[in-house]
Amino acid sequence: MSTGELTKLKIKAYSDPQFNNEVADGEFTSLVNPEKYTFNYKIEQNEDQASGTSDLSPRFNKKLPEDLELEFLFDRTGVIIHYGSNPDESSDDTVFKDKGEGVIEDIEKFKKVILDYNGDEHKPNYVMIYWGTLLFKGSLTEMSVEFKLFKSDGTPIRAVAKAKFQGFVEDDLRVAKENNQSPDLTHIRLVKEGDTLPLMSHRIYGDSKYYLEVAKVNELSSFRKLEVGKQIFFPPIEKIS
Repeated sequence: MSTGELTKLKIKAYSDPQFNNEVADGEFTSLVNPEKYTFNYKIEQNEDQASGTSDLSPRFNKKLPEDLELEFLFDRTGVIIHYGSNPDESSDDTVFKDKGEGVIEDIEKFKKVILDYNGDEHKPNYVMIYWGTLLFKGSLTEMSVEFKLFKSDGTPIRAVAKAKFQGFVEDDLRVAKENNQSPDLTHIRLVKEGDTLPLMSHRIYGDSKYYLEVAKVNELSSFRKLEVGKQIFFPPIEKIS
C-alpha cells in the first residue's frame, strides 16, 4: 500500500560482488528523482564464415549483461527543497544552498560511492541501485559531469552527471537461469536409461560424431554401455565441418 511519501533513488556501494560487505559512507540518495532511466541490451554473435560459403549467417554466442544509463542532478542554487517526513514542520526540511564550494563536495561524495576503487581489486565499487520497481546490481563503466551554472567566481552551483553501469549475474546463477545447451560451454550430464554416448553428444553438440572425443576426455573404455547415473563431462569443442 502506498503512503504517498516521496521515495528517492538510492545507490549503495559494496566491496564484494556478492553484495554482502557495504562500503563505509557508501550510500547516495538522489537530490531529484530521474525523469527516465534506460536499459541497453546487447547480443554477442559469432560471424565467422565457413569456407566455401557465400552467405554470412551470424550465430548466437551469448547475451551480454545489460547496461543501465542514469542522469543525476546536483544543485546548490537554493531552488530545491527536500521536504521532511512532516510537511508542517519546516525545521524538518532541507534547502540545498551554496556553502562556498557549490556542487563540488556533492559530486565528490557521489564519486566516492560509484567511482572510487575498492580494496586491492583496483576497480569501482559494486553498486546496488534501487527506486520503485528498479533494482539493479553492477558497477560503473563510464561517467561524465556537465557543469551548467556558475557563481561570479566560477564555482559551479549546478551540474548533471550522466552515468552508465554494467549489470551482471553471478556465474552460478547465470548458468542456472539459462540452462544453456550451447556447445561452446562446458556441460556435465547424468546418464539416464537408454542413453548412449553418440545420442548424448548429439543433444549437446548437435552432432553425434564428437562422441569419441567425449569418450577420450572421460577415459571411457566403452562408449556402448554407459552406467546409469554416471556423470559425463562434455567439454567446449571446436566444431569440425
